[in-house]
Amino acid sequence: MSQEGAAARGAAKSQDEGWAWMVLLAAVLLQGLTLGFPSCIGVFFTDLQHEFQASNSETSWFPSIMVAVLHGGGPLCSVLVKRFGCRFAVMLGGLLSGVGMVSSSFCKSISQLYLTAGLITGLGSCFSFQAGVTVLGYYFVRWRTLANAMASTGVSLGFTLWPLLSQYLLDEMGWRNTFLIFGGILLNCCVCGAIMRPVQLASGSPLQSPKPAEEPGKRAEGAQLSNGASSPHPELQQQTRRTACFQMLQKYLAFDIFCQNKGYQIHTIGVTWMMMGFALPHVYLVPYAIQNGVEERRAALLISIIGFINIFIRPLTGLLSGHRVFTGRRIYLFSLAVLLCGLSNFICVISAEFSVLIIYCVILSIAMSGIGALTFQVLMDVVEMDRFSSALGLFTILESITLLIGPPLTGLLVDVTSDFHYVFYNSSFFLISAALFMGLSFFALEKKTKLKEASKVPLDNPSRYQYNEMPTEPQSESQSPPAVMYITSI
Repeated sequence: MSQEGAAARGAAKSQDEGWAWMVLLAAVLLQGLTLGFPSCIGVFFTDLQHEFQASNSETSWFPSIMVAVLHGGGPLCSVLVKRFGCRFAVMLGGLLSGVGMVSSSFCKSISQLYLTAGLITGLGSCFSFQAGVTVLGYYFVRWRTLANAMASTGVSLGFTLWPLLSQYLLDEMGWRNTFLIFGGILLNCCVCGAIMRPVQLASGSPLQSPKPAEEPGKRAEGAQLSNGASSPHPELQQQTRRTACFQMLQKYLAFDIFCQNKGYQIHTIGVTWMMMGFALPHVYLVPYAIQNGVEERRAALLISIIGFINIFIRPLTGLLSGHRVFTGRRIYLFSLAVLLCGLSNFICVISAEFSVLIIYCVILSIAMSGIGALTFQVLMDVVEMDRFSSALGLFTILESITLLIGPPLTGLLVDVTSDFHYVFYNSSFFLISAALFMGLSFFALEKKTKLKEASKVPLDNPSRYQYNEMPTEPQSESQSPPAVMYITSI
């Protein structure tokens, strides 16, 4: 046995032991602080409306911006992680989140909240969350799947605790002081980042993110200078810059996969359309309950019920979908979960009694667990893993756009009609239509593939035309994990 092999095995072993579990605990807390945080914004919806004399549409822009930036900032976080490392990105994100909420407590208009709580806090949450998930890939090799599953429970804990804490603080000291306290709480992301120290390689040097490859433009300039040219030709310089820009887009936003891979195309379009209605209940459920006579504390409890049930249902859904019986059928499970989520909204239309709303939250939570557990698993099934990061980059950018515009457009409809029922009508329309689109499209794609196979027509590249399960086996211990992954959660 070579010394290098023994050292490599020793390094891999240490990654799954000792301090790695402290990092996992920090990741659980981190996900609760970041992804779970937007769940409490609905508690402040009515107070912010009264404070700034804002409409439903104007008020809903601020949580929409926060969630959209949190999901869509993946490529920017990737650049930051590759340049400075995960630890720095997590701590910077915690600092931005804290500063954003502290600044929000001094805002004099709703538009200022768009910048402070929406953009700054959302961007900080994105940095902390995505860099925190990425570092788990370095600390865990053998137990990586388990570590990611355990870390995702932090989201459900955040969904459970943030609304309860928000309502208590709001009743005791008002929204401005509550936002000030939230700024201090979110600074704990910096503590989580400090725990995530660099992993030691077999050689003993700390694991650093690989440096970005030298841009083609710079290589071309260097070649010209080495040949005695005093300065690069303007046309050549412009061409190399275009090439570098194109390669950057290919690396982080996989437009080529979108154009060629039908499975990825269907899933991306379906989820992007689904997000127009997915976030609406989270934003408007609490104000809808309050408007219909439910006490504020009990209304805030509704969001906590959704989070509490998610703690138990989401891991079970992940285990169930991973069974070999569902191999090749996960897209249909996902479509079924989206369909159930859309149909559940009609419960709110029937009645706004607290007991009925609890039933709604239970059914919605079960459907959400399926969506959260399967969204990125389906994406892994239809895209080769060596292109997964870039495919996920485009995926999150597109879904963040609809997450941004969905609540404000629905809020405008509510302002015009003065009827909160349109929130749930809209949500059901987007969710049900997305579920039918994805399920039927994949069924047609699968049927078309079988007909081609039956007629013995060879395909140049099957992954471009059909829904294929791509292998998602864990990497060997001798292989290092990807430097950067865009990871989001629903």
